[in-house]
Amino acid sequence: MPYASNVTLPAPVRHHLPLRAQDLYREAFNGAWSTYAADVRREEIAHRTAWAAVKRQFHKDCDGQWRLNAH
Repeated sequence: MPYASNVTLPAPVRHHLPLRAQDLYREAFNGAWSTYAADVRREEIAHRTAWAAVKRQFHKDCDGQWRLNAH
């Protein structure tokens, strides 16, 4: 189901991603959720899409922290 706010995101997302990345994850998940409404793998696709969106703009550095990519 779509996420109304970052507070409702899965715990691993809330505990490991910075707020800006959480916002991105939520927006990408919700968009994919709508796009793939007829697909039986809807939730899986939405989570994969959300993680892909985060990984395009953020990276995990050597200390395990997610950081915004330098452009």
